Amino acid sequence: MKTLLLVMAAASMLAADSPFACHRAALTPEQRQRHFDELGPELRTLVKSARELGNGYEFEFPAEWAAIEKVAEWSAGERLCCPFLDIDLRMEREHGTFWLRLTGRDGVKQFIQADFARWFHPK
Repeated sequence: MKTLLLVMAAASMLAADSPFACHRAALTPEQRQRHFDELGPELRTLVKSARELGNGYEFEFPAEWAAIEKVAEWSAGERLCCPFLDIDLRMEREHGTFWLRLTGRDGVKQFIQADFARWFHPK
């Protein structure tokens, strides 16, 4: 019985949700500099529009090679430092719109509103 309780406790610890806080130490110093000081500010200037969803937001970016590369690189870093986010990149057919979708569990939408506030008012 004691072993079963230990296994259940370990499983619940593994399943625990991460806090709504950026874990900057998940990135190397070079990655942090690139992610926060270069890519983040650059992406803010590229956002064309924002769309509210039930559990997060979608951000429209230019459907150009360079923008797609930057958003994908930023997403890889964001996945490490903010593991509570669901991150989806969507490119619509026929060279259509390119979207970055950030969603997640209860509370994520409010986190996005606060942490990404400058993304809602592009340029």
